Amino acid sequence: MEWIIQLPILFFSVMVHEVCHGWVALRNGDDTARRAGRLTFNPIAHVDPVGSVILPLFCYFSQLPMIGWAKPVPIDPARLLGARRWALFRVALVGPMSNLGLGLCAAIAFRVTAGGLGMFPRFQGTLLNALVFAVSINVFLAFFNLLPVHPLDGSKVMSGLLSARYRRAYERHRPYGTAIIIGLMAFGLLGPLVNFPSRIVFSLLSRLGLIW
Repeated sequence: MEWIIQLPILFFSVMVHEVCHGWVALRNGDDTARRAGRLTFNPIAHVDPVGSVILPLFCYFSQLPMIGWAKPVPIDPARLLGARRWALFRVALVGPMSNLGLGLCAAIAFRVTAGGLGMFPRFQGTLLNALVFAVSINVFLAFFNLLPVHPLDGSKVMSGLLSARYRRAYERHRPYGTAIIIGLMAFGLLGPLVNFPSRIVFSLLSRLGLIW
């Protein structure tokens, strides 16, 4: 019955991710997300039928790692103030950074919980398992979304870092982005690309004594 705990953690993580996109867009002049009612932690506003319901259930019944996404927050690049390149960079980067922040908070909570008196060992064990999942899923979401392939956040981050000349050449892959992601999955390359930086983060958290 782990999915009863994992599914709310997953959905909260992707919801925070999307709200942060909308919040930074608002700070940069685009109120599209606010006008659409998406700057809220009401889960109903963020449910995506496929990413929030069908895919997590498929993962559960297929005994696959629990993954999914929330409905993307609408962003209108034309409404962003200042240099659009850097505004989009900030809007894109905050999503993965929010997940790393949530992962760090979960790791700190793990350390505090593990150092408790253990008066309710079964509850403490369940909570520790939930916090380990929270760290894992948020670190995974952060580095998955940082992959520089459209439509992931990493593609917009990469575009912001490239000069105009190289940006135009790089963005030619946009129509094929989803196919590239599927190809990486089919050839077993997606896991290593995400797992390698994830292991570095876990090693750092372990050395800090926050998780084990």
